Amino acid sequence: MRFIHLYLIGYFVLLIGAGLALWQAGLLQRMSAIWLVIAALIVVGLGVVLAVTSVRPTTITRE
Repeated sequence: MRFIHLYLIGYFVLLIGAGLALWQAGLLQRMSAIWLVIAALIVVGLGVVLAVTSVRPTTITRE
Protein backbone atom coordinates (compact mmCIF):
# COMPACT_ATOMS: atom_id res chain seq x y z
CA MET A 1 0.00 0.00 0.00
CA ARG A 2 3.01 2.25 -0.32
CA PHE A 3 2.28 3.53 -3.81
CA ILE A 4 -1.51 3.83 -3.70
CA HIS A 5 -1.34 7.54 -2.81
CA LEU A 6 1.13 8.24 -5.59
CA TYR A 7 -1.07 6.30 -8.02
CA LEU A 8 -4.16 8.29 -7.06
CA ILE A 9 -2.31 11.61 -7.30
CA GLY A 10 -1.08 10.71 -10.77
CA TYR A 11 -4.56 9.58 -11.79
CA PHE A 12 -6.15 12.84 -10.66
CA VAL A 13 -3.46 14.89 -12.41
CA LEU A 14 -4.29 12.93 -15.57
CA LEU A 15 -8.00 13.67 -15.10
CA ILE A 16 -7.37 17.37 -14.59
CA GLY A 17 -5.24 17.48 -17.73
CA ALA A 18 -7.91 15.69 -19.76
CA GLY A 19 -10.60 18.00 -18.40
CA LEU A 20 -8.59 21.09 -19.28
CA ALA A 21 -8.00 19.74 -22.79
CA LEU A 22 -11.73 19.13 -23.26
CA TRP A 23 -12.52 22.58 -21.90
CA GLN A 24 -10.00 24.24 -24.20
CA ALA A 25 -11.45 22.36 -27.19
CA GLY A 26 -14.94 23.60 -26.29
CA LEU A 27 -16.45 20.17 -25.83
CA LEU A 28 -17.50 20.73 -22.23
CA GLN A 29 -19.68 23.70 -23.17
CA ARG A 30 -21.85 21.49 -25.38
CA MET A 31 -22.59 18.96 -22.62
CA SER A 32 -25.28 19.27 -19.98
CA ALA A 33 -24.06 19.76 -16.40
CA ILE A 34 -25.71 16.55 -15.17
CA TRP A 35 -23.79 14.49 -17.73
CA LEU A 36 -20.55 16.12 -16.62
CA VAL A 37 -21.27 15.18 -13.00
CA ILE A 38 -22.18 11.61 -13.97
CA ALA A 39 -19.00 11.25 -16.06
CA ALA A 40 -16.88 12.69 -13.24
CA LEU A 41 -18.32 10.20 -10.73
CA ILE A 42 -17.69 7.29 -13.05
CA VAL A 43 -14.11 8.34 -13.76
CA VAL A 44 -13.27 8.96 -10.10
CA GLY A 45 -14.82 5.63 -9.12
CA LEU A 46 -12.83 3.87 -11.82
CA GLY A 47 -9.64 5.48 -10.55
CA VAL A 48 -10.27 4.33 -6.99
CA VAL A 49 -11.05 0.79 -8.14
CA LEU A 50 -7.90 0.66 -10.27
CA ALA A 51 -5.79 2.00 -7.40
CA VAL A 52 -7.13 -0.52 -4.93
CA THR A 53 -6.78 -3.51 -7.25
CA SER A 54 -3.24 -2.57 -8.27
CA VAL A 55 -1.96 -2.94 -4.71
CA ARG A 56 -0.52 -6.32 -3.78
CA PRO A 57 -2.23 -7.89 -0.77
CA THR A 58 -0.11 -8.09 2.34
CA THR A 59 0.32 -11.40 4.09
CA ILE A 60 0.07 -11.58 7.84
CA THR A 61 2.03 -14.33 9.52
CA ARG A 62 1.44 -15.56 13.03
CA GLU A 63 4.41 -15.89 15.27
